[in-house]
Amino acid sequence: QVQLVESGGGLVQAGGSLRLSCAASGRTFSSSNMGWFRQAPGKEREFVAGISWSGGRTYYPDSVKGRFTISRDNAKNTVYLQMNSLKPEDTAVYYCAADVGRVGVPPPLIGSQYDYWGQGTQVTVSS
Repeated sequence: QVQLVESGGGLVQAGGSLRLSCAASGRTFSSSNMGWFRQAPGKEREFVAGISWSGGRTYYPDSVKGRFTISRDNAKNTVYLQMNSLKPEDTAVYYCAADVGRVGVPPPLIGSQYDYWGQGTQVTVSS
């Protein structure tokens, strides 16, 4: 069982930055690919970043590439999402997710392939 707790969301003006954190419980974190997703009202859940179990590989969709950076600290069982140059269209609830035990496989881009999810943290970007 893995529990994920996100933090760091809030209200920021367009062009600003936020750093989200996701703290994981359990001993499987270091062998888990991790992902960040977001969901805005009335829209489908969207993949925004993924990182391999070792941190050696990261993945982003074009919508956030160059603005968002995912990283992890396996000693602290924590994954981060640094978000810069935020836009109003980045407004959403952000979730972290764990893909447990699939070492050597890239993190999934599809939410249904993740095993555990956090409760989400709201990010609001004002224009």
